[in-house]
Amino acid sequence: MSKTICLAFTGASGMPYGLRLLDCLLESGSHVQLLYSQVASIVARQEMALELPARAAEAQAYFREKFSAHPGTLNVYGREEWFAPVASGSNPPDAMVICPCTMGSLASIAQGLASNLIERAADVVLKEGRKLILVPRETPFSAIHLENMLRLSRAGAVILPPNPGFYHHPQSVDDLVDFVVARILDQLGVSHALMPRWGKMAEVE
Repeated sequence: MSKTICLAFTGASGMPYGLRLLDCLLESGSHVQLLYSQVASIVARQEMALELPARAAEAQAYFREKFSAHPGTLNVYGREEWFAPVASGSNPPDAMVICPCTMGSLASIAQGLASNLIERAADVVLKEGRKLILVPRETPFSAIHLENMLRLSRAGAVILPPNPGFYHHPQSVDDLVDFVVARILDQLGVSHALMPRWGKMAEVE
């Protein structure tokens, strides 16, 4: 059975991680519920020369066309679309990933705030005991950042900073992106072949 994954982009640097994750989830046959903040649109333009449509319906049409060859399905919801399935504990996703995740979003979720659909969806996932994965892209971390991450970890969230390894001998930026996305997919229980696993490197070489 395919998984339903809520994926959110916020305004931290690291949009290549989020878009590659979206690609892989749809390729795996997952149903993706996509949310993104206004600042995420600015970051997408800066980092990838990508113009994310302001309206959810237009974004949905854009991504469905872009990934039309993949077996997964996609719905995009607006920031204030309170009738979206992810806004209620009666219809939670199997898991949620915020990638990339700003320190502001992380702090709001840690404090139980729900001022927009991303925060509300994260709150729902936590209270319903589903997996919440946060990919915080910031450095260095302040004591406040770390305390918020610890609070979320104690509440059951997974804190997964995008720190790529180098033991697989990456040859490109895409290889580094895939390393992080592979770790996220592992947490979601979604199979992939993005890179050889530890102990299999010599066999590949």
